[in-house]
Amino acid sequence: MTNDDVDRKRMRIALIANIGMFFIGIVGWYIADSTGLLADAFDMLADASGYVVAMVAIGRSSQFQNNAARWNGSMLILLGVGVIGEVIHRVISGSNPQGLVIIAFALLSLAVNGGVLAMLAPYRNTEEMHLKATWKDTRADVLVNISVLLSGTAIAISGYRHIDLIVGFAIGLYVIKEGIEIFAETNGD
Repeated sequence: MTNDDVDRKRMRIALIANIGMFFIGIVGWYIADSTGLLADAFDMLADASGYVVAMVAIGRSSQFQNNAARWNGSMLILLGVGVIGEVIHRVISGSNPQGLVIIAFALLSLAVNGGVLAMLAPYRNTEEMHLKATWKDTRADVLVNISVLLSGTAIAISGYRHIDLIVGFAIGLYVIKEGIEIFAETNGD
């Protein structure tokens, strides 16, 4: 098996895991009424898109690979803006996030993303930006999962719904920052 074959196999596994978790996350968002879970679900969808683009870029020119990384960055920025929009909507219309449900879905997402991050660890310091971008996206997912888990715990303990809104907003900003960093790393090409 060539290195390209190994890379494609990793991208396929990550893609399947993220598509599955996107649908599970949407169910979690609906049940838990949580902007944090919604942010996590859409982050999974953006990552799935990034894995497809990275898979197509394997074995291609460095310019194509950098453009693939830029696509990942664009998707993250759009996701962040969308999540912030949903938070603003929830501030106006109200919400009732369910802490224990948030915890359950966040733990599942953390387990899946932790496994994908371990699988993508060889890309942490690679020169191939399209693969490095997938590692960075997945690292961001793990941090998002931990944030959502902590917010669910705080909501379950305190009952204070605004924690979910604050975490959703922070996740939106963090995801935008990750997208901008990907662009900055590919700017010279």
